[in-house]
Parts: sequence; C-alpha cells; structure tokens
Amino acid sequence: MGIELYLDLLSASCRAVYIFAKKNSIPFDFQFVDLLKGHHHSKEYIEINPLRKLPSLKDGKFILSESVAILLYLSRKYSAPSYWYPPDLHTRARVDEFMAWQHTAIQLPMNKILWIKLLIPMITGEEVPAEKTEEILAEVNKNLKLFEEKFLQDKLFITGDNISLADLVALVEMMQPMGGNHNVFLTSSKLAEWRMRVELTIGPTLISEAHSRLVKLAEWDCSTLDPSVKERICKMLQKFQ
Repeated sequence: MGIELYLDLLSASCRAVYIFAKKNSIPFDFQFVDLLKGHHHSKEYIEINPLRKLPSLKDGKFILSESVAILLYLSRKYSAPSYWYPPDLHTRARVDEFMAWQHTAIQLPMNKILWIKLLIPMITGEEVPAEKTEEILAEVNKNLKLFEEKFLQDKLFITGDNISLADLVALVEMMQPMGGNHNVFLTSSKLAEWRMRVELTIGPTLISEAHSRLVKLAEWDCSTLDPSVKERICKMLQKFQ
C-alpha cells in the first residue's frame, strides 16, 4: 500500500506537501478533506488525526501530522535531491531557522488576510473594520521586509544558489492572500523576482495546478457551509471587531 496524503489545497501547508511530492515524483493517494465543510472535524478524520488539522500522512500503519514533519519524512524516505534539505550543518540550520520563524511571522498573518478580505465578509455578510484590516496589512508588510533583510538578503534563494524546502514553504504561504485578491508580491521587486525564480524552478504548471482551488475561492457557494462551521466563523469575526 502506498502513501496516503490527506489534503485540501486551500491550505498552504497542504500545497507545500502536494508540490513537493509531485515535483519529486513521489507516488501517493490524494485523500481530499474539505476544510470548508468541516470534514477535518469528522469522526472518520479524527481517527486519522486527533489534532483535526491538515495535512496528514499515512504510510501503512504509520500516521504523521504537521507539514514540516511530513516534508522531512518524504525527503528522507524517497531520498529527494539534497538541495531541498541540505546536508551542510549551517545551510540546513538556515532552513530550520526559517521553518521555525515562519509559523507566526508569515503563515498566521497571510491566513488572516484571506479571512478578512474574503471569507469572513462572504460567510457572515459583514466587513472587518478598516482599522483592523490596516493593522494586519501593516504586520504583513513588516514581516515581509524582515524576510527580505534576514532570510533572502541578496541571494537567489533563502539558502543561497539553490532552492530549498524553506523557499517552497515561504512561497505557498505568501500566495495565501491571493484567494482574497490581495497580492503581497506587489510591494517589493526583490520579493517578486524571488517568487519568479521559485516558480520557474518548481515549474509554473505545477504551481498553477496546486493553487487553482485557492484562486477560485471567491466563486465558492458558501450556502453549502456546515452551520456549525459558520457559527465558529461568526465568532472569529468578533475577534476582529
């Protein structure tokens, strides 16, 4: 039995795993778990991952959660090219450093943009207050500047001349606001050029394929949303007011 990957490509973490597996010709069965319908809270999925999060990996009887752990597992199991997770101590440490930093500095605020620009207004019928939106956008711009100054600097990629897992994770997270028609790459030519290099290295077709669900999110019929999920989202709106 091959590897099963439990994914919804609306999630940046899921897209990172999906792109890495596809790019490295890793065979897997795609198990779709619909986040918008709350399927990650279903009894069937909780048996796979009690944390109720995506992605998850199932390799026989072995089950693994957390996207970074899954990326490293796939890299080791299938002997992916070493540039993804370089063997050099210091270069590998740079990848680890970014992976540790990005959860709160990149992933969280990028997701917030998608929620405040699209999902919350679409689902609740109410706009997030403008001052809260500006506050979150300011946080994003500050952290993107830190990304450039600390991690990218004047290099082609985060670790130097070669792409790594850090670049893949950074790209998919920064693409998340695209679902809400917000392009963070317009703020900096350096950031835009780095994005182009990453996409060309991975392959524009694969990048487009992985993000097709995200960029079509505005067309989603939110009337199909599970009422319990809508209730949680309405409570989320209160945090922004």
